[in-house]
Amino acid sequence: MQVKRNGDLSFWYADIGGIPSPRPPLPGNITADVAIVGAGYTGLWTAYYLKKAKPSLNVAIIEREFAGFGASGRNGGWLSGGFGWSREKYLKASNREAVVAMQAAMAGTVDEVIRVAAEEGIDADIIQVDNLQVATNPAQLERVRAEGEDIRSWDRDKSRVEFLDAAATRARININNVLGGYVVHRQARVQPAKLVRGLAAAVERLGVKIYEQTAVTRIEKGRVTTNRGVVQAETIVRATEGFTAGIPGEERTWLALNSAQIVTEPVPEALWKEIGWEGHELLGNAAHAYCYAQRTREGRITMGGRGVPYRYGSRTDVNGQTQQATIDQLHTILTTLLPQTAGLRIDHAWCGVLGVPRDWCTTVGLDKQSRIGWAGGYVGLGVSSSNLSGQTLADLILGQDTELVRLPWVNRQVRRWEPEPFRWLGVHSMYQLYHIADRREASGLSHTSKLAHLADSITGH
Repeated sequence: MQVKRNGDLSFWYADIGGIPSPRPPLPGNITADVAIVGAGYTGLWTAYYLKKAKPSLNVAIIEREFAGFGASGRNGGWLSGGFGWSREKYLKASNREAVVAMQAAMAGTVDEVIRVAAEEGIDADIIQVDNLQVATNPAQLERVRAEGEDIRSWDRDKSRVEFLDAAATRARININNVLGGYVVHRQARVQPAKLVRGLAAAVERLGVKIYEQTAVTRIEKGRVTTNRGVVQAETIVRATEGFTAGIPGEERTWLALNSAQIVTEPVPEALWKEIGWEGHELLGNAAHAYCYAQRTREGRITMGGRGVPYRYGSRTDVNGQTQQATIDQLHTILTTLLPQTAGLRIDHAWCGVLGVPRDWCTTVGLDKQSRIGWAGGYVGLGVSSSNLSGQTLADLILGQDTELVRLPWVNRQVRRWEPEPFRWLGVHSMYQLYHIADRREASGLSHTSKLAHLADSITGH
């Protein structure tokens, strides 16, 4: 499948007129109360809640490229409030009610982001939608039922999850060979680049300085060293998510997992009548090498997935350019689920990285001795999770004793990833096994392939 445009960060930037001009870099040595490294969702939300709580704080954000360069401007636009990590792993150092509270807090970020966007005048194409997860073979249907029940069993609001049979699923989106699915209500679709750029403008209005084109070379207690000067600050926040491995000393903290997307040309109205999708649902499936899709503001379809999952040494892409094999794979997923789209042109393809901790569970925290905070390792759930990170980091930095600072992901320590080549071998082995498992299940295996369980055990997924 040929694509008109590959890279240039993402379609989302093309949608708003192209890559923005950068703000000025750090002018030299400065001091601040709080220095935040990284101007993506996590850093911006942290700055936002800090300044809202204490307007007198001097907050500076240091960014290597420009605000929204990373996953914040490239993601699938799922403001899901989802909980895709292992509840059992959080439970080991906590209790059931604390994990239930964490899931509820994550779900609450959907309304919170919508509230702030309205209050700050951020137009990010946000609409509240359902999240539809579909199954197209018996093994997937088994997982869909189990996943839906798992969410419901930990949810304070049991009505958020609704199971659908094949007919009810097809009535929403005319998925080929669909057997059933479930929806999670009260989620939202967003245009990611619009959200991050609007949030950056909002924090600037609050008095936060954003220094772009400034590369951080070292983070230590009270000091952020860059190629433009030194920032001295009592508190420092590392908000670098998938780019964390590029900071000296953090090479094995989080693995930089790659994810890619394609977007179609605008879909003709006659074709939309065949497809359905009138509810603009977020769409995913229960394959092991799963996908994520949305119907955009102007009537395109985006389809995302892992593609080539990991580059040796946690290397990152060049301005979002992805491999032709990944484009072909994503097009196959799109046309397998929606054969009606086979004749559509693919206008744009791109990729980015997301952070993955060794146990695949996100964390947020603040070291009391060094006053260095962090948040991330979202494993693909950063649009909503970053908002809760910002709220939580603000409370931790300001010393507030709130429900948020007592949630089980706070100050959770996770062991580091193995050195290369072991993590490259582990991740690529995992995804190869996933692809084989998916093929076996598509060929008629009635239950989840044992190869998928083996893949999970290899990397601790």
